[in-house]
Formats: sequence, structure tokens, C-alpha cells
Amino acid sequence: MDNDLPVPAESAPPIACHDAALVAHSASRDPDMAAQDLARRLLHPWLGSVLFFCSAEYDLEALGQALEQHFGGVTLCGCTTAGEITDEGYSRGGITAIGFDQRDFAVDYAVIDDLEGVSLLAAQQLTDRLLDNCRQAGIAPIKEHTFALTLLDGLSASEERVLATLNAALGSIPHFGGSAGDDNRLAGTHVYGNGRFRAGAAVVVMVNTVLDFEVFTTHHLRSLDDKLVVTAADREHRRVIELNAEPAAEEYARLVGCQVDDLDEETFARHPLAVRLHDHAYVRSIQRVNEDLSLSFYCAVENGIVLTAMRAAPILDDLRDVLDEIIARLGSPRLVIGCDCFLRRLEIEADGVSDAASALLRAYRVVGFNTYGEQCNGMHLNQTFTGVVIGQTRRGG
Repeated sequence: MDNDLPVPAESAPPIACHDAALVAHSASRDPDMAAQDLARRLLHPWLGSVLFFCSAEYDLEALGQALEQHFGGVTLCGCTTAGEITDEGYSRGGITAIGFDQRDFAVDYAVIDDLEGVSLLAAQQLTDRLLDNCRQAGIAPIKEHTFALTLLDGLSASEERVLATLNAALGSIPHFGGSAGDDNRLAGTHVYGNGRFRAGAAVVVMVNTVLDFEVFTTHHLRSLDDKLVVTAADREHRRVIELNAEPAAEEYARLVGCQVDDLDEETFARHPLAVRLHDHAYVRSIQRVNEDLSLSFYCAVENGIVLTAMRAAPILDDLRDVLDEIIARLGSPRLVIGCDCFLRRLEIEADGVSDAASALLRAYRVVGFNTYGEQCNGMHLNQTFTGVVIGQTRRGG
């Protein structure tokens, strides 16, 4: 793979004094120092809101208090990560943030505390309230000037239900997002809203802007001929008990050519499975092997579905090509907010191309986080890079 510095289709201009979206990060492990670092770079008289992504290794209560103190009433929302994407590329153990200028963005959010009880009526009321608040800001018309971002507890197993309900309420508004991580510990993931970190919850962010943008999703995986049929599953817990009427872990290990004891995150990243619908492949990533030889997944699985084995194409080439296609339409990006599956990052690290990946992310101005799952227009995805490209130019309306 080519490790040269990737260059976008158009070179990015220098940051102007009035930058609609400023970015900052801190590697400090001290919550107060980290919050101060962000405030020093992001605070200005027109700062309207801040979106952040942080390591789960922080004292989260202390970090939340420090952020509220140093940003003095500015709208704050975010989540924990399985790794951060800063303005310098991949990072771990710190915090990265985006500050939105209220002259170019109207941003509002809502917290969903009861993921199990989300109804279409409640989702519609939430969506209407956020849209009304954005409309009152008078930045831009709602239609074709608005997108939604969702951040969900990555261990809640509620993404499919919540996303389907929200997607029905959002209608034609494009939507993307990511599931919060916890540095690959699979112990506790959190979203932040209304002044504190919380588990078992979601944050829905509505963004209305005068700037051009495009929501996208991509993956670098290609279908093989091998198929596995789910013959026994625990849908509620996303657990596959049998594949092809054999213990799931044994059949999957046979497919990839290793022993059950050798199955690990790197194996899952390199040998993913997918469901094919209407000529599209939707990856269903494996989370872990259980003692009973069942497999736990990051996405919903059901009895009777056919899982197709996938192979990896060059991961950085795919992302570069997709971003170049969007840049050809929008022009040079002001910012890309990216939700990048943590299994992609594991693959990048195992292939020894982390520096090249960080160079690519810097060149395209990507800021975001490594996720436990991605979201695009109501679909819960795995092993994708999903996000929004925000352009330099103002959108007509």
C-alpha cells in the first residue's frame, strides 16, 4: 500500500479568522487541564456549541464538571470512544472537540434516557422540537440545510430499534452517527448531554447550517463465495449459537482457517461477515467468543439469515477515493466529522499503516472517533467509515 501523504482533490485553504468550525484536542489525562486546553483553542464570542469525543479512561464525572466550568454555558455534547481522531490523526487516551460558530451553525440536541421505550410519537416530538429550535435561530432553511448526528451507548444493544424509530421521524433529513466506545474494554460506554455522562442513553444532535455538506458511508470489504447460515440465535442479546447447524465459533474458525482458541479481535477485523440486501453488503462484526462457543455480534442477528464471508480491499485507498468523489462535488472540505469503526483501526494498526492513515485523516481535515458501530440513515452498521463532509461554500436555499 502506498504510504505517501494523501492529498485531497483540492488543497485546503488557510484557516480564516472567521472559521465556522474550529477543532482542538488535548492529550492531558487531567480532566481540568484537558478542558482548559480545549477552551483555550475553541472559546470565542461567537462560539455556539461544542461536540467532543473523549477516552473512557478519564474520571468522567470530573471531566464533565470541568468542561461545563470552562465553557461557561456553551452547548456541550459528546461521547466516550475506542480511540479519537484529532486534527493530527489517530490518537488514544485524550479528548478531541469541534466548536461550531453560531453565525454558520444552529445546533441543538436532546438526550434519550430510555432506549427501550422509544416510541415513534416520542421520536417525532423530539425531532420537531430540535427542528423548531434550529429554525428559530434563523441561520438557514431547514430543508436541504440540516443533518442529524446520533451518539448511542455502544453496549446497549438498542441501536436497531432506536435508529429505525428516529429515521421514521427524521424523514428526508440525512442522518449519521456512531456508538460510543470504551477503549476496547467492552465494560461501559457513555454519552454526554445535559451536563453529565450517562450510560444506556443516546444523544440526538440536530445541525442546521448555511454550508454545503454531504453525509456518506463506506467500507473496504468485498464479498466472497463462502456462506454461513444462522441456524440458532439469541436475537435479543445479538448472540449466534449455531452456524450451519454447528457450534458458531467452531464453524467460523473453520471458515477462516484457524483454531477456536486463536479467534481474537484482529481475526474478526480481517474476516468479517455480512448480510446482503439489494446488492449491498451490510457487515455484521463479531464482538467475542463465548464459553459455550457462541459468538456475540455488534449488530442484530436472527435465525435464518445468511452471512457472507468478506475480504478486505486496501482500506486507505477506499476512504481516499470516496472522499475525493465528494470533494469533486463540494470542493475542499472545511471539516469532515468521522465515525470510524474500531475494527478498521485494529486492521490499520496490524498492517503497520497507522502513520499513513493519520496523514490521510489530517489531509482531509477529519475529526471524530473510533466507534463500536456506525449509523447511516436509520441503518446500524459495522466496519464502516461513516460521517459528513462539510464544505467551504454556502449552500443555496
